[in-house]
Amino acid sequence: MITLFSFALVVCASSLHAEAQDSGSRTKVYANRGDNITLPCRLEGQSSLFGNRIKWAKLEDDSSETNVLISMGPHKKTYGNFQNRVYLLEVDDNDATLVITDLELNDYGTYICEIINGMNDKIVEVDLELQGVVFPYSPRLGRYNLNFQDAETACLEQDAVVASFEQLYGEWRNGMDWCNAGWLNDGTVKYPITKPREPCGGMRTSAGLRNYGRRDKSNSRYDVFCFTASLKGRFYYLIQPKKLNFDEAVNTCKRDGAEIAKVGHIYAAWKLQGYDRCDAGWLADGSVRYPISRPRKNCSPTEAAVRFVGFPDKKQKLYGVYCYKPQP
Repeated sequence: MITLFSFALVVCASSLHAEAQDSGSRTKVYANRGDNITLPCRLEGQSSLFGNRIKWAKLEDDSSETNVLISMGPHKKTYGNFQNRVYLLEVDDNDATLVITDLELNDYGTYICEIINGMNDKIVEVDLELQGVVFPYSPRLGRYNLNFQDAETACLEQDAVVASFEQLYGEWRNGMDWCNAGWLNDGTVKYPITKPREPCGGMRTSAGLRNYGRRDKSNSRYDVFCFTASLKGRFYYLIQPKKLNFDEAVNTCKRDGAEIAKVGHIYAAWKLQGYDRCDAGWLADGSVRYPISRPRKNCSPTEAAVRFVGFPDKKQKLYGVYCYKPQP
C-alpha cells in the first residue's frame, strides 16, 4: 500500500495570506479567496534518468477525481477551470509542488499529488480550506422549494457555492443554530442545532447536525446552505435622501459605479469584516436585510446576525440599498 505523507505549507507569492496546520494524518492549508498558494509535494531520494511523472487531482464529493495537472518531463497539461491558473514550482528535479493562483470558491477541497519515478512512487494529500462563512438560503418562493440543481444555482447567484459538511460543521461549532433543513454539496440534507427544542428534533436530543441523509436530487426539495469567502471588492450601504423601490435601488448602485449587492456579499462583509449597519436595504435577489455585528437595542439586541426582513413587494419605497463595487 502506498503511504500517505503530509507537509507544511510553502509560500510562493507576496499576496499569500494562508497558514497550514498539521492534524497528524494530513495537512490543512487555510487561505482566502484571491490568494496565490502552494500545495507541497516532493519525492525524496535520487531521481532516475527517466524523470518524474506527476499527477495532481482534486478529490470530489463522490470520491471521483478531477484532473488538475499532469506532467511527464517537459510535457505538461492543465485541465478545466485550472487552466492558466496552476503550474509546478519545480525548485529542483524532485519538487512537484503545485501553485494555484487567484483562488476561487470551488477550489476548496482535498488535492492528491502522485509522483512516479522508476520504481519509486509517492502520494501526498493536502486539504485546502478557504476562510469564509456559511449561510442558510431560501428563495422568494419560500421554505423548501429547491431541488439540488436549484440549490446550486441559488448559491451561485448569490456569490457562493453549496457548502460542504465540513464547512457546516465548523459553523455549528461556532454557534450556528438553524431549524430549516438544507442541501449540502454531497447531496445530503442537514441542519445545525445548538439549542435543542421541540420543533427542531425534540428537547431530548443532543445538540449537533440533524441528518436527513442523501435525498433524491431531482425530486426532493429543501433549503440550501451556501458558502462564500472574502470579498474581492467593496460592500457598502449607499446613503440616499429618500427610500427606494427595488428598481430604483438597482439603478442607484449602477449610477455609483457599482452593482446591487448579493446575499453572499452581505454575509462576507458581516462575518469577515465586522460590517455593522442598522438600516434595512435591498439586495439583488429582491430580499431586504441588514448586518449587525454589535448587538444593541432596536438592532438585533440578542445576537450578532444578518437580519432578514423578507421579500417585500418590489414596488414599495420603504428601504435603502446595499451596493458592491468589484475591484478593478
